[in-house]
Formats: sequence, structure tokens, C-alpha cells
Amino acid sequence: MFHKLRHPRRCYVVCTIPRSGSNLLTDGLRDTRRAGMPKQFFLPKDESRYAAELGIDPAADYAAYVRGIVNSKTTHNEVFGFKLMSWYLDDFLAGLRDAHAFGNSSMGELELLCNAFARLRFVRIVRRHKLRQALSTARALQTGLWKVQKGKSSLREPEFDPDLIEQSLHEAERQEKIWDDFFRRIGVKPLTVEYEELCQNYEATIRAVLSFLTIKLPARVRVGPPVTTRQADEISRTWEKRFLAERPSAYSPASR
Repeated sequence: MFHKLRHPRRCYVVCTIPRSGSNLLTDGLRDTRRAGMPKQFFLPKDESRYAAELGIDPAADYAAYVRGIVNSKTTHNEVFGFKLMSWYLDDFLAGLRDAHAFGNSSMGELELLCNAFARLRFVRIVRRHKLRQALSTARALQTGLWKVQKGKSSLREPEFDPDLIEQSLHEAERQEKIWDDFFRRIGVKPLTVEYEELCQNYEATIRAVLSFLTIKLPARVRVGPPVTTRQADEISRTWEKRFLAERPSAYSPASR
């Protein structure tokens, strides 16, 4: 009898912006096989692919799509995770509201989300060194490589572009502010993970996130090495020195 009982479903969302290390974090959580399969299931350009797997038309029934994703992308312990970028947060919330299945037009954002995702918890990953984040963004925009893994090649070689780097700095600020404002509105303090800490203490950080999510790993289970490759290399270090030399007023670590 008892072996047939299911754990109550737990959901979490990883809130992030590009080049914050979210792939490193979500890959680590996924690889434990106990923290769901956190991906951008609600990224507009990817919804059609996931919808095809489910045989659901999200345009016709978005509530069915959301429920289908939650039901099909949980791990055996009934944990579901997903990732959201701030740039499509408003569209995602509007989609949930327009579905008329999770709340009405006057319902607050937190209640709306919790109606769609049971026992929802929030994890936010940020990057302490904002210039290096901007360098990574500028490089990814040029190469097309947003996730560096074995077997993936770039579209073209990156070139130092101070305008693009500065633009990336300002855009990151704008996108982080969207999350700041969101959490202030809903009155939630998320678990904040720093990319630099994740890189330095990978297993300990993954375990800290699991603890926050009340997910226990059996004693025999180890957190394996990351599958995502860090992009930082000699090119990044050269670009950083050059940008600071050419545009000293564009970046002040103390103010960011």
C-alpha cells in the first residue's frame, strides 16, 4: 500500500537573465534526478516544440499546456522546476491570466503563479561581476553559442566591440531591475545564488539549493561535475582589460 503513495507536488522557478550561469545551475539540479527537469518550457519560441510532444495547442488552451508540462516534466518524487528570463515574464503572467484557469483579472501575481504551480518556490541566480557578464553576452551574441558544450561550434569568431559590451551592461541592468521590481511587488525574498559561488563551490551550492527546495539526496548520491563549460578564457580576459582601458567611466564595480 505505502509504496503507491505519491509525494505532494513541489514546484520551483529559477529566475534569471542571460549569461548569469542559469544553465550551470539547472543542469546540476536536473542531473540529481530529483529536482525536476528545469528548462524554459514557457519561452515563446520553444512552446511549440514542447506542445508538439504533448499533442496540445497552447494558443487554443494554454491552461492545458501548462498542466501538461507540469505533469510530464516532473521527476519521480513529484518535483517540477522551470526557468524564466525577465524579458518575457510579463507575457508569461499575461498568458496565465488569460487562460482563466488560474485566477481572474484582479488576482495578484503571486497567487496566480501559486495556483498554476503548487507549493512554488523562487530561486534567483545572479552574477556578481557585471562586466564579465556583459562580455559573455556580447560574445554569445556574436558566436551564437549561448551554452558552451562539447560538440557545439560557434557561428563565427568573436571580435572586440566596446559598443556591444556597453550595451550589454545596460541591458543586464534593465533586466535585473525587472526581477527586483517583481519580487518587491509580490513580497517574496527568493533564494539568491551567485554564479561565482556556484563555480567555486559547485556541489555545495547545488546541495544548498536542494535544501531550500526541501529535496533530500540519498547518502550514496553524489553531485556530479558540471556538464556546462565555462566560457571565460584568454579572449575574455583580454577584452576585460581592453574595455576598462578604453572606457573607464562605463563600468564601476563599486556601483554595480
